[in-house]
Amino acid sequence: MSEIPKDLRYTKDHEWARKAGGVVQVGVTAHAQEALGDVVYVELPKLGAPVTAGKPFGVIESTKAVSELFAPVSGKVVKVNDDLTDSPQTVNQDPYGKGWLVEVEPSDQKAYDGLLSAQDYEQLIKDA
Repeated sequence: MSEIPKDLRYTKDHEWARKAGGVVQVGVTAHAQEALGDVVYVELPKLGAPVTAGKPFGVIESTKAVSELFAPVSGKVVKVNDDLTDSPQTVNQDPYGKGWLVEVEPSDQKAYDGLLSAQDYEQLIKDA
């Protein structure tokens, strides 16, 4: 099983969230990118776009499947990882680092605390 960073929060849809100042950085977990296989395309929202927790905000396409990306928190997109347009495989190579997707300014700062802990996410994967 992939390493699950303890300092992040997670969704049941296999997105991770990292709180950094007043924003939440979002990406897909190592578990998700391994299940997807080689990522060939990522469609992300525009700057300023609203996102809603638990609702799709983009699409990730691999050699195996096309999957929706789900927002871990509600808010406004304040940064998009444009590097993924030319190098979507970065999601496979560094899912918790350079493979991040978007940064969201949450409409409710407390929503982050309601996401799964690393331990809860690990249990979710084991139970699947």
